[in-house]
Amino acid sequence: MASETTTTTDHDEIRRWVEDHGGRPATVRGTSGSDAAGVLRIDFPGGADEDDLDHIDWAEWFTKFESQKLALLYQQHKADGEDSTFHKLVSR
Repeated sequence: MASETTTTTDHDEIRRWVEDHGGRPATVRGTSGSDAAGVLRIDFPGGADEDDLDHIDWAEWFTKFESQKLALLYQQHKADGEDSTFHKLVSR
């Protein structure tokens, strides 16, 4: 089975995929401005060291996502059919 990736800007699709995989919206600690989220991340269980991330709400995450004109590329499943949390924020 080949792995399958999808690229989307649809907020509902992004949120559903992230939450279905146990993820939460986050920003890299120390990169936030006084009025805006910093470098965006998605925090999945077992992922990056949580000490390096600050969880934020979806509204704040999507505001930054839109202002930076980003899209989410994500993998539906690995080549062996196993579920995947591989993702990348890319320019539109």
